[in-house]
Amino acid sequence: MLSVISRVVDLAMAVLGGSLGASLNAGKFVWLDDVERTMLGFSCVLTIMTFPSFGIYQSWRGKPVYDLLLRVTLAWMLVESAGVLLTFSIHRAASLSRLWLIYWAVCTVSLLIVSKALIHTALKLLRREGFNQKTVAIVGSAPYAQFLIEQMRGRPDAGFSPVCVLEIDVKSGGMEGDSLADVRIQRDFEKLAEQVRERKIRELWLALPISQEQTIHRIVTEFRDDFVNVRFIPDVRSLSLFGHAFVDLLGVPAINLAASPITDIKVLPKRVFDRVFAACVLIGMSPLLAVIAVCVKLSSPGPVFFRQRRKGIDGREFEIYKFRSMKVHQEVAGQITQARRGDRRVTKVGAFLRRTSLDELPQFINVLKGEMSVVGPRPHALEHDDIYKDLVKGYMHRYRIKPGITGWAQVNGYRGETDRIEKMSGRVKLDLYYMQHWTFGLDMKIVAMTLWKGFAGANAY
Repeated sequence: MLSVISRVVDLAMAVLGGSLGASLNAGKFVWLDDVERTMLGFSCVLTIMTFPSFGIYQSWRGKPVYDLLLRVTLAWMLVESAGVLLTFSIHRAASLSRLWLIYWAVCTVSLLIVSKALIHTALKLLRREGFNQKTVAIVGSAPYAQFLIEQMRGRPDAGFSPVCVLEIDVKSGGMEGDSLADVRIQRDFEKLAEQVRERKIRELWLALPISQEQTIHRIVTEFRDDFVNVRFIPDVRSLSLFGHAFVDLLGVPAINLAASPITDIKVLPKRVFDRVFAACVLIGMSPLLAVIAVCVKLSSPGPVFFRQRRKGIDGREFEIYKFRSMKVHQEVAGQITQARRGDRRVTKVGAFLRRTSLDELPQFINVLKGEMSVVGPRPHALEHDDIYKDLVKGYMHRYRIKPGITGWAQVNGYRGETDRIEKMSGRVKLDLYYMQHWTFGLDMKIVAMTLWKGFAGANAY
């Protein structure tokens, strides 16, 4: 029923968008002419055919709304493009207003996004109040079953309600008592099957290790004639530090155990922001950059910029730029000595630059070149990578995304020297948290926190 309503709403938004576009084009309220009505009718038919293939009418319960909005936008642009091709094929393109097409696209996309967001929000509020719930039975062992129960209760807006858990004899051991996190435990498979059918449970989640093929096959066979959504949620938490996304690989579902957690489509706003922000900083602060360059040159003999090889995304090396803050000196081969408090190698100008992080400004050149991002895990010297990759779990996974000028670790106090393994572990832990929970909004929060408190700090010397 909800899917039918969604289709009707989408068609209404397309018609309303076309009418608004025509009125904006004419500067007053007008009706669509014959060519515009023909194109609108064709586009409505194409909408009914195209939108389902984009997964727009599937259940978005517990899924991110921005993915839905992106799909709706792409689907409508495809529909309108097809409509334009139609007008060319019937030789009516000359009588079609290009400005109306632009207004129509903008108005319809805006209306679709607003309507989808409002419906999604309304459903979340209803589910939070206990309406539109889907009951869930879980099959698995105690730790992972309890984790899923906590996830459901932590997201009441998703509308999933756990009602029972079937204990499966796996290596993690049995469950104690008659309930797990206030959810009744069922130890007999036949009774579980009976309960699923009697209570009309529509969600059966198999929280099992991949090795439990026989159990999975038995359950799928048992419910093959029932209208129950049987979902396999494999317990692969021990294989890596991160949540694992399913991807389509050559038409075959695959689980990413070690891959970038941020997809190309999702990262598009981040890429645009990086280039625009970096260009604005370099242009807007060019007088300051020139003054700093002169001061560095006068502070001690040597170049203005300090350059060093660092690892970027997927381990690709690049040369990072900083204003030189130390006297030119020779390091022992294969060894990098971090700056310490009172380090005699640091010049007076360099001490000020490091304390205020102004020495990092040339890295916006790296951002403009696409080697770095404004926000991301800080890249370390190659020699430090060789040391810490075997000492800190998950250390090298930081390079699955572009390194950044500032990051979640830096705004939470992990700046400057990492003279103890605990400091590096703490920094890596926060970097991994950022990667797991990345959103463009989180990037903006980190940028704001950096501008507010991140430029100067007690650990920067």
